[in-house]
Amino acid sequence: MTDVNGVSGNSATQPIAQAAGLAGQQLTQQDFLKLMIEQFRAQDPTKPMDTSQMVGQMAQFSQITATQQMQASFSQLATSLQGDQILNASNLIGRQVLVPATQATLADNGIDGAINVPSAVSDVRVAITNADGDVVRTIDLGKQAGGLARFHWDGTDDDGKTVPAGDYSFAASNGGNKLDTYVSGQVAGIGSTGSDTYVQVDGVGGVLLSQIAQIL
Repeated sequence: MTDVNGVSGNSATQPIAQAAGLAGQQLTQQDFLKLMIEQFRAQDPTKPMDTSQMVGQMAQFSQITATQQMQASFSQLATSLQGDQILNASNLIGRQVLVPATQATLADNGIDGAINVPSAVSDVRVAITNADGDVVRTIDLGKQAGGLARFHWDGTDDDGKTVPAGDYSFAASNGGNKLDTYVSGQVAGIGSTGSDTYVQVDGVGGVLLSQIAQIL
């Protein structure tokens, strides 16, 4: 049966049900109440809306509203924590840190770094290559216990000649096994990507705060 407004009894319940599905995007409590009033006006007098259905719609909207409020609270908390993290990280400015890197810029005092050695090994080597991919220096660290094995490159090649300033790459290995490399540098600044905090390390660039291996 169709009522005087041309809306069937079944379709009268559709406005809120459809709008509730969009609540996470745009429906407000005021919109919900307006839609409910319109739903009452549009219902078939001979087939009034089921009370249990109305209660179900109200419960659905209430749940969506609570979810929205929770999401807003989490967003505010995340923003607050991000601000605190940046503020705390600012204490690192001017400090030396050890960060994962396979490349660094050669400075006047050379480059200090470390190799992550998972377990005791007999032969650890660091190969340093220039921008052309040529190996300019090989540093033999020999036998190493598990942990971070430190190394220093003074900026000279295998013949003892000073190499030009620029970016150089590092590759460490134990026989045929590749090992992770780290480079130390001074923290020049702190930044944020919106979700993560990073430090700007001289000679290395931007590195996530969570990636700092050591503060020296």
